[in-house]
Amino acid sequence: MTILKILVLAVVQGMAELLPVSSSAHVIVAEKLMGLDPTRPEMTLLLVMLHTGTMVAVILYFWRSWQENYFSSRRVFGNFALRVIVATALTGIVGLALKFVIEKVALKSVPNAEIEMIFGNLALIGIALGAVGVLIIYAGVRAERRSHVTRKGLQGSSLIGVVQGLCLPFRGFSRSGATISAGLLLGITKERAEEFSFALAVVLTPPVIAREIWRLLKAQSAALSQGSSMFALFYPSLLGMGFSCIAGLLALRWLSNWLEQGRWQFFGVYCLLASAGVLWLYKIGF
Repeated sequence: MTILKILVLAVVQGMAELLPVSSSAHVIVAEKLMGLDPTRPEMTLLLVMLHTGTMVAVILYFWRSWQENYFSSRRVFGNFALRVIVATALTGIVGLALKFVIEKVALKSVPNAEIEMIFGNLALIGIALGAVGVLIIYAGVRAERRSHVTRKGLQGSSLIGVVQGLCLPFRGFSRSGATISAGLLLGITKERAEEFSFALAVVLTPPVIAREIWRLLKAQSAALSQGSSMFALFYPSLLGMGFSCIAGLLALRWLSNWLEQGRWQFFGVYCLLASAGVLWLYKIGF
């Protein structure tokens, strides 16, 4: 893979990951347009490392706000950590359950089926984009009509964790879009929903990286045993991570401004348009 292709994918990922429009869907479509196979282990690892770059951007961008809101005292941090742990645990339970159903039921006729096999399915991506677009619009309209916080804390965090788990297997069903929308529907302020959603993403990223590294090493075990360079194997992913971090920092500033100005539902409109575009690509047999 050329540096130019890595740069293009990193920019697409960095600009889309931190906006609620499904970065995975955008990167996968970009990969297909460039003739790449998004289901190959090296490509799924690249996607995860692009996510990692944007998570570094998240930490840098939100660190001061997290210090003020969640690290101000031991009690406040303990409450925040409990919410994140519970939400992440529920994400894992729901995500693993869906993974089992998809691999053992939906893909039962495929030998050695892995959930990554459906990542490049444009029909599923288009449907998922449309679904999250409707959710974002609905949440944005409801949030504008609500003048007070109705529910937050452990119960709200648990529901957000469940929603995040539902997003994991489906490229196109934006994780940030769905979780922030869930927060808005629960009556959580836009800023707090945004911060909590990205905090969950930071926690979720390391185990996903570990899984994709394992898949790549497993797929390339024969080449490595014959003397192939480990650096050459991981170089594209590491380079992409750096590029996506820079793009992610720029995207975060835009997302925060849109949230503060009450334009959340506009992202839903974009998702619906993107859904139509992806389904058109699927229809013409791309």
